[in-house]
Amino acid sequence: MSRILITGGAGFIPSALAIRLANMPGNEVVVVDNLTTGDVRKLELESNSGIHFIKCDVNRFEDISSVFFAYRPEQVFHYAAVVGVKRTTDNPVHVLHDIEGIRNVLDLCKNTGVKRVFFSSSSEVYGEPVEFPQNELTTPLNSKLPYAIVKNLGEAFLRSYHREYGLDYTVFRFFNTYGPKQSKDFVVSKFIRAALKGEDITIYGDGSQTRTFCYIDDNIEATSNALLNGEVVNEVANIGNDQETSVLELARLIVALTGSASKIVHLPPLKEGDMTRRMPDISRMRHLLGRELLPLQQGLERILANTSFILD
Repeated sequence: MSRILITGGAGFIPSALAIRLANMPGNEVVVVDNLTTGDVRKLELESNSGIHFIKCDVNRFEDISSVFFAYRPEQVFHYAAVVGVKRTTDNPVHVLHDIEGIRNVLDLCKNTGVKRVFFSSSSEVYGEPVEFPQNELTTPLNSKLPYAIVKNLGEAFLRSYHREYGLDYTVFRFFNTYGPKQSKDFVVSKFIRAALKGEDITIYGDGSQTRTFCYIDDNIEATSNALLNGEVVNEVANIGNDQETSVLELARLIVALTGSASKIVHLPPLKEGDMTRRMPDISRMRHLLGRELLPLQQGLERILANTSFILD
């Protein structure tokens, strides 16, 4: 049996990870979340008896330490964080509090015999792109946004704890991931909700900024395989798709797929945080998956086939 702790586990990506790992024989999964932005419904606890949920704030040592000492996890996925470009730029000081959570988790991991800690970093650490595709080893990390700085600092903490204490780690740099149960303030879920309601779809700027969109199942399969197969140890992996789509193209595709009468409305560009282009090198992710990724249109069709999974 493997005891696995997932912080921030009521969020979109970690809740899907918790369900996948809990459904594997022999795993015991403990999920903690302070529910500031998480939603415990995403864990579907009534049908996932292998998940133990505890309301807990990892930024408070007295909260998270009791979980570590009670459950003694062998593997830890530290995903708890303030996320979302607008949310993090609007609350930059709040973002900095996540540094305490990183230190708390790493101190407890190295003191309680955790075998490996997995950290959710972000594509935001790359800042404005200087090369394509964005490679884990060669692309500079040059963003000055508080959110990106905290993620970059988290990566530095992991390297330091490995060097000094021998704590193994894996860094996942997440690019845009979408799917059912995603919070409504992220671009794909926001556009789908607006289209289904016939409301205006709003875009910052002219919509020419590009993103790559990774379906949730591809993200979860790749990251769980890193654990199961003992890969990406003390290394970094981009987790995303490498097919670029402009935000305007995304809006038009969603309008077409839903048959919506929604209008696309342009707002002034964001003052900061809305990078012009994203395209990761996903060689490592492809190796983890052993297959190609799901195309964007098919992923959107999966969501629209069962809109009951689009939470309010």
